[in-house]
Amino acid sequence: MTKPMPLADFTRLPPLLTASIGDGLASAIDAVAASAAPTHRFLRYGWFAAALHAYGGEARTLTVAREGDPVLALPMVAMGPAPLRLAQVPGCYWPFRSFPVAQDVGTEAFEVALDLLARHANALRIGPVYDGDPALEGLRAAAATRGWVALDRFVAESFLLDMAALQAEGTWPRNSTLRKNRFHEKHLAEHGEPDWSFVSGADWMSQAFDALADIERRSWIADRTDGRDAKFTESGHGAFWRAAAQDPVIAQMLWAAVLRIDGEPTAFSFDLNAGSLKYAIANSYDPRVAKQSPGKLLYYRNLVRALEDGITTVDWGAGDSGYKRVIGADAGPAIRDWLFVRPGLPGLAAKLLRGRWRASGNVEPDSTRLPRACRRAASHHYWSWEGASTSSAQTEVGAAR
Repeated sequence: MTKPMPLADFTRLPPLLTASIGDGLASAIDAVAASAAPTHRFLRYGWFAAALHAYGGEARTLTVAREGDPVLALPMVAMGPAPLRLAQVPGCYWPFRSFPVAQDVGTEAFEVALDLLARHANALRIGPVYDGDPALEGLRAAAATRGWVALDRFVAESFLLDMAALQAEGTWPRNSTLRKNRFHEKHLAEHGEPDWSFVSGADWMSQAFDALADIERRSWIADRTDGRDAKFTESGHGAFWRAAAQDPVIAQMLWAAVLRIDGEPTAFSFDLNAGSLKYAIANSYDPRVAKQSPGKLLYYRNLVRALEDGITTVDWGAGDSGYKRVIGADAGPAIRDWLFVRPGLPGLAAKLLRGRWRASGNVEPDSTRLPRACRRAASHHYWSWEGASTSSAQTEVGAAR
């Protein structure tokens, strides 16, 4: 008589992983983005398509599937001289450049990806990207096992506002701040009738972007810079955001608080809402009402609304830390630019040039050099990397678009 074997006696095979590269942006990008961490679900087909539309390039996509289901989607465009075979992740500088990976993906998927990538490129650039980013940490872990050389250069430190924690302490927003805001709002009304509104989802039509661009053209950006860093003008990055908003899922994440005075756009705060996290992308105002602090008034209203919508944390990104610390933000994960170089002669050359690559970045403050465990604790609300088996602005540092 045959005795049945219990399931525990059967050998469990590891899941089958397959990798492929195809021309263009793969439809699998959206499937992977949907299974990514909530903070990264904006990394959709439409996001990368908008980058190609605004900044150029011809894309290829490396996809890793687990038992037939995509768990990693790496869009790439060529960078530098063609003979060097260099690739980079396309996208927008804000809030960062990365690619989607499923939340439960392990190091093995990245190892399979690098094995295939080595046959098509000598190096991959990813960044600027935050320390602790799931795609970054996966690449670092796989690079260590596959002999790839990982080079990083510091771009900036980020700033995070934990509104939930400050509210629990009863310290945010302070009553004194609200009183000052009411005082400024009273005097702001001397310029005309103020109107406070919000834009999201289907509201992202051409007129909405035109209003933001109009404010930028009258702001300090036009006076003190050449305007290329403006987010919504034709000479800035307006083409990217308008294209990205064509994806209804991304459009629902894009958010703007707008102040109008007598119907004229006067100030805005533009964000990307990803789950319980708000990425603060840009804010600007008309200098004619600067004495009444319209930007401050607007972003306080914006953050109070964010709390009502279930957002607990604001990522202020890089840049001037003055007003960010005043409002209660603390230093968050460092933002870096990375090169992953395949083994062999390219890897040897990368080791020799490591110093030059790091020197081309910004000077890293001591505050960002905390032990990894401490920095992870400081940014635990961002990402949880379970697959890595090894340790591992908004001023652009030579980043090719």
